[in-house]
Amino acid sequence: MRAIKATTLLAATAVAMLTTTAAPRAHPHVFAEARLDVVVEPGGTVGALRHVWRFDDLFSSTVLVEFDQNQDLTLDDEELETVASVVHESLAEFGYFQLVSKDGKDVAMKAPDRLMANFQDGQLVILFQSEPAQPLALAGTVDFGVYDPTFYTAIDFTEDSALAVEGLPSGCERSVVRPNAEEAIAQNQDTLTEAFFNDPGGNDMSKLFATRLELTCPANG
Repeated sequence: MRAIKATTLLAATAVAMLTTTAAPRAHPHVFAEARLDVVVEPGGTVGALRHVWRFDDLFSSTVLVEFDQNQDLTLDDEELETVASVVHESLAEFGYFQLVSKDGKDVAMKAPDRLMANFQDGQLVILFQSEPAQPLALAGTVDFGVYDPTFYTAIDFTEDSALAVEGLPSGCERSVVRPNAEEAIAQNQDTLTEAFFNDPGGNDMSKLFATRLELTCPANG
């Protein structure tokens, strides 16, 4: 039985007994190592974001058990397509965990047409590509990241090189920002309330804690 409510990636793919309640969502239960490649077009606009997420052994095993319909201890192409479809549908309301902003303002992203799922060395790997809903020029400060607003899934970039840029224009600067949680709380204590920590899925303040790729380019593009 799959979890009924699609509130997190776990709820998209785990068995019903692992469905969460509001209280435990305040800290991660599922872990993934990620890679993000930002593809920049020759004209200096963002063409695509390419995501790769590799999930922890425990969660991957749960997915294997749940979706292995023929019980052969492996996921064939059809079963992997089902995994990808369920995850695609369930993450839609969360913008596929993408965090994109320009000069501090959120940037809308198109939903990916589809996700791909694979198993490598016993771990579930999810891959997808998305594009900005409107042309996004690299001018000023543009940030890219991945985060789960419910805090249930921790998606981590273990090395700065896992946040990469293809085609970065000359004159632009690239940096990886890893917010200090205590500093983020202190700087935003007027807006972070007890309700946030009890139910972080009710708002988008969790993006304050997200590791992100920051590109700073001349304002004239």
